[in-house]
Amino acid sequence: MERSSRPLTGDGGEKGRPQGKLKVTSPSFQEGGWIPPRFCGYGDDLSPELRIEGIEEGGVSMVIALDDMDHPLFPGYNHWIAWDILPVKVIPEGLPAGPQVEKPIPMRQGMGYGKHCYRGPKPPFNWNHTYRFTVYILDLALGLDPAADKKAVEKAMEGHILQTGTLTGKFQRRHP
Repeated sequence: MERSSRPLTGDGGEKGRPQGKLKVTSPSFQEGGWIPPRFCGYGDDLSPELRIEGIEEGGVSMVIALDDMDHPLFPGYNHWIAWDILPVKVIPEGLPAGPQVEKPIPMRQGMGYGKHCYRGPKPPFNWNHTYRFTVYILDLALGLDPAADKKAVEKAMEGHILQTGTLTGKFQRRHP
């Protein structure tokens, strides 16, 4: 099980570059707002559209992670990890499952709660959980095997992160 909850941050590693910030948004929910059921395990379990602003020149690839920050046993439990995405301003809604995806955008998906796919929020009982999407811009393509989990992706990213940004949302089966 993936237990890493920390978004990698820092100064770009040995290259000494300051790390830039990205603005990550979605047309489907606001920062800190309720994630609609169609993007959750109790609904259609579709990945939401993500919009990324502020991508600087020099980025070679992107990584996206979705983590459950309130998992009762494993805070930061990883639901989705995808990498080797060309830096784009929009990640489309409803990305398909598979270790290697070619359309609508090329990417690799690894092992989290979702095995080679997006698996959205699905907290037990009627608990309210916070979920965090983290987007990283890297100075290289990782080229990892799709059997990789978030921990392996984090290790491979060390010293190669140019920019990061997050979007958080919450989900509860029956929210106020």
